[in-house]
Amino acid sequence: MPTRVVGGLIAAALFVAAMVLATHREASVECEVCVDYRGGSRCSTSSGRDHEAALRGAVANACALLSQGVTQGMECDRTPPRSIRCSE
Repeated sequence: MPTRVVGGLIAAALFVAAMVLATHREASVECEVCVDYRGGSRCSTSSGRDHEAALRGAVANACALLSQGVTQGMECDRTPPRSIRCSE
């Protein structure tokens, strides 16, 4: 195999390894929440650097599916979740 091909394969492998490590370090907490809003119910999971970021992401994901428009979305985001389960 030519030297350029081998060098390219090594560089690509290093890049993939760096991306996997960076992603693994960044998402250290995963939360699943269930939200009840306006007669509907949704559960959603999200990962984040800390508990608060993962929780916010999961609530936002659930509310995006339950609400219609920005005003309802903001109202839903302020609704306390029915259940919360987080793991590190």
